[in-house]
Amino acid sequence: MNILANDGIANSGKIILEKAGHKVVTQTVAQENLIDAINNENYEVVLVRSATTVRKEVMDACPNLKMIGRGGVGMDNIDVEYGRSKGLHVFNTPAASSQSVAELVMTQLFSLVRMTYDANKEMPVNGASNFKVLKKKYGKGVELRGKTLGIIGFGRIGQSVAQYAIGCGMNVVAHDPFVANADIKLSLQGQSVTVSIATIGMEELISSSDFISIHVPKQADGSAVIGAAELAKMKDGAYLVNIARGGVINESDLLAALDSGKVAGCALDVFENEPTPNDALLKHSKIASTPHVGAATLEAQDRIGEELANFIIAHC
Repeated sequence: MNILANDGIANSGKIILEKAGHKVVTQTVAQENLIDAINNENYEVVLVRSATTVRKEVMDACPNLKMIGRGGVGMDNIDVEYGRSKGLHVFNTPAASSQSVAELVMTQLFSLVRMTYDANKEMPVNGASNFKVLKKKYGKGVELRGKTLGIIGFGRIGQSVAQYAIGCGMNVVAHDPFVANADIKLSLQGQSVTVSIATIGMEELISSSDFISIHVPKQADGSAVIGAAELAKMKDGAYLVNIARGGVINESDLLAALDSGKVAGCALDVFENEPTPNDALLKHSKIASTPHVGAATLEAQDRIGEELANFIIAHC
């Protein structure tokens, strides 16, 4: 098969495909030229991440296309059901990046409560001249241990976050309309421990959590999962983390809640208008931001590439 990995693929996955006799092209094609490239080069498989979209018009215009693969979890950049209705294999890699995303969640939780995201910007500029001032400014951190983490969306990623949070001594609660309970397994020094978590209602989670981490797909109707009404029900001084999809938190409502002090801080890895997010979010002193890198570890990329490759080989 001729395969276009338009947003790239880990070398480990490329090697597996090439050893199986497939041709893999990793040169990026601009979105507006995608249809012509697929037809002119006779690509039968298109692999994407979050940058490239594969909509109905692409599928209709490319009769030789057989498979569309998404390296990662969210598939909102692909018309999934339409593609499947046309007999295309439309697939993703839901398990490959869970641990990497969960580790970024924990990274940002620690960063928020110790304000390292801000201190790391201030110290190179003002550390030598205002050391004592900065020491006082950043000397008001809190610990994660003993605090309650609410996880909205308790699938693979949410459960991976729970593993880390429990290991840090946090109390974990979760909400997911499709998951009644989950057994969270931890391996500690060669021993296994299982913690059973029953999910609770959304309103109870919001009102009882010191920290909230969101792990849901972009909503079909474009609505936010967390908006002004939900923010108002949160504990005063609670924290939010969104390493899921831009738009699941209403960004204007978030800014207002941060400015009022209702929300103490927020970590964002995803934004509504990627790749040109709202500048007010990026410059806000209470927001720790990263450029959509939740799954961007070497280990996760290898797993994603290998999972994509194995699916193609199994279904070609």
